[in-house]
Amino acid sequence: MNWDQVEGNWKQFKGKVKEQWGQLTDDHLDTIAGKRDQLSGKIQESYGISKEEAEEQISDWERNQKDVYPPV
Repeated sequence: MNWDQVEGNWKQFKGKVKEQWGQLTDDHLDTIAGKRDQLSGKIQESYGISKEEAEEQISDWERNQKDVYPPV
C-alpha cells in the first residue's frame, strides 16, 4: 500500500483505522494524519504492545485494504 495515498486520503481511511484499532481516539487520528510511523506509535501506546507487533498489525491491515483500495 502506498502511504502517500493513505496520507492524501486520510479522511477516507480514518474510519477503517478506527474499526481496526477502536482504542484510538479522534484526536489520535487527527495527530496521525496518515503517517505510518505515527500510527504505529499510537497503536503501541494505546495497546501496550511492541513496535514489532504494531508493525505486524499494520501490515495485516494493509493487506486487507488492498481489496478495498487497489493500487493505482
